[in-house]
This record gives sequence, structure tokens and C-alpha cells, in this order.
Amino acid sequence: MPKAPKAKNVDEYIAQQRAAIAANPECGTSHYNLAVALIGLKKFDEAEKELQEALECSPTLAEAYVQLGGICLQRGDLDGCLEYNKMAVKTRPGFSEGYGNIGFVYMQKGDLDEAIKALERATYFNFRFVQALTTLANAYLLKGRVDDSIATNLKVLELQPEFAIAHNNLAIAYLEKGDHRKAIEHADRATELGYEVAPEILKELEAHR
Repeated sequence: MPKAPKAKNVDEYIAQQRAAIAANPECGTSHYNLAVALIGLKKFDEAEKELQEALECSPTLAEAYVQLGGICLQRGDLDGCLEYNKMAVKTRPGFSEGYGNIGFVYMQKGDLDEAIKALERATYFNFRFVQALTTLANAYLLKGRVDDSIATNLKVLELQPEFAIAHNNLAIAYLEKGDHRKAIEHADRATELGYEVAPEILKELEAHR
């Protein structure tokens, strides 16, 4: 199949996708591509319709469920976001992005056990999923699983050594353990990388310098 010419801008890209749909209305991928471009322009209602069309044509397009979940999140609908992402992982059982989003929603809802379960699955299917690893480390910390939180944040830093949030989270975790030397080291690194470490953490660490 010949490749579509590369679009110069989003309007041209949208025009190309609309032309592809006009030529082949049953192509779920074209509806999906158009929806993603519309989301970029914050045209969420129109994007939602295209995503539903994409799923009519391609019921196993797990990414479309994730995008619908993202639109729900934009509207503050956590339950809708959760349901769409559950549909995504039902459609594709090893879909790490869907599990990552499920974990994020459960964190927002304060259900740490369900969040941990989903995030562990997300990072099992994609061990390089930095966002899910970071959220999982936070969930462990909130659950009092400090050693698991430290181990997970260290995995993040193996993937992205300059990821300031992980340094900040390690500072908090090491402080919990009473390891002030390591806590100071990571708090300083987070600050160097432009992260605003909480004043109460910095104040506590100052006493141990």
C-alpha cells in the first residue's frame, strides 16, 4: 500500500485522514489517526465520535479505548476513564499503557491496593515504563512499603538518571528510613535538576548536614 505523503502541519494531516476515511469509511486506523489529531487541537467531542467510529470498524483497537479514557479524564470523569482503560486491557491483555492508566486512576481515587496491582502489571509488561514505575514507587511509599519504593525509584533512575521526581521521591523514602546521607544526596540532585523539594523536607534534612 503506498504511503500517504507527509503532512506539513496538523490541518493538512487532518485533511489527509478525512480523505482516507472518505475513500475507505471502514478503516478504523484512519478514524483513530483523525481522532488523535483532533485531541491535539482540544476538539474532544469530535475526537470522541471518531474514536467510537474507529472501534466500530476495529473493535480490538485498544489504543482507541485509552484515548477515550483520556477524554474522560479531561472532563474530570475518573470512573469513565477507568472503564475505558479496563476495556483496553480486556481487548489486549498485555497492554501496559492501559494498566498504567488504571493504576493512575486508582491512585486518584485513593485505592492503593488496586493501584499497586495495576501498576505492577503495567511495569511487568513494559519494564521501561518510567511513568508507571514512578507512580508505583509513590503507591508503595504511601502504603508504607519503603524498601519497595526505593527499589522502584532506583529502577527509574537506571532508565532516566536525571529524572528529578525519582530523586525527590528517593529523598523522602530514605528520610523515612533514617538514612539522612542518601536523603540529602537525592534532595540535592532533585534541586539541581530544577525540582522544588518540599520546604519541610529540606528543613528536616538541614538539621543533618
